[in-house]
Amino acid sequence: MAMTFIDLFCGIGGIRLGMESAGFRCIMSSDINAECQRTYQANFGDLPKGDVTLIDEKSIPDHDILCAGFPCQPFSISGKQKGFEDTRGTLFFEICRIINKKRPTIVFLENVKHLVHHNHGNTFAVILSRLEDFGYAVSWRVLNGADFGVPQNRERIIILGSLKNRFDFDKLKTQPRVRLLDFLDKEGDFEYLKPDEYTLLENPKQQPSSGLIFAGYRNKSIRKAGVRPGTIHLSRVHKQPNRIYSVFGIHPTLPSQETSGRFFILTDDNRVRKLTLNECWRIMGFPETYKKVCASGIQYKQLGNSVCVPMIAEVANEIKKQFGH
Repeated sequence: MAMTFIDLFCGIGGIRLGMESAGFRCIMSSDINAECQRTYQANFGDLPKGDVTLIDEKSIPDHDILCAGFPCQPFSISGKQKGFEDTRGTLFFEICRIINKKRPTIVFLENVKHLVHHNHGNTFAVILSRLEDFGYAVSWRVLNGADFGVPQNRERIIILGSLKNRFDFDKLKTQPRVRLLDFLDKEGDFEYLKPDEYTLLENPKQQPSSGLIFAGYRNKSIRKAGVRPGTIHLSRVHKQPNRIYSVFGIHPTLPSQETSGRFFILTDDNRVRKLTLNECWRIMGFPETYKKVCASGIQYKQLGNSVCVPMIAEVANEIKKQFGH
């Protein structure tokens, strides 16, 4: 019989896709966001329960694995980093409430990599110690979606707690990095920039660690106050919607804040255009058949809050090998 899991803070179902690909069976989901609920129901036929703080833990069915991509904004480097002071940060303790009652064999948590460093590491220490107090053998690792078959530099922390043996991250199978070029639409209504709207670098270099090739920037003034003479170029560079990346490298992390989809790429024929919404879905590893039922701005936000599906799938496969029936 397939191991069962619950999908807390399920978003649009990225973790569920990965878990189901390994043969696990979802028996309950929850997310407070109505648009995420719509997308999730359209694709899985299940309407997630709402606010997790209002769910009676006794009503949750027994399950083998608790999955939770709990809200990352309190810990993200792009947020205010209030951590447990933020009400979203305290949602970790809702996970604890459910663990305490249901005692799943495995706890599978996902968050932004900055969680490790938040509040000088104290926040992370609290999370690990709380899981250990429940009797779990805990291991964790920062993984990058780019190492699991998608051309996106997307680093996320995975925390695995088990009542059996400690999960061994070293057994995960990574893949050679792929180029953004191979994931692009061949044709479409592309939104190109005019040549006078951008400046390209003469000899762009691929960053060895990230795989990014920063190729240029839009000729768009972002901020004038406080910018020192001679640093306007840097001001543009450090604003993500103004950066241009070569398709011969990989793409930076898709953020949840960029609801206009201002991701610009230098194509193989030396033109600059926006990445399409479908291409964004593709570099997150979602299947082509996935139903997109929300407005484009909402989809960009949903994707920015989601997970690289192939990365979750590999973790799920290894969970099955190390702990499965």
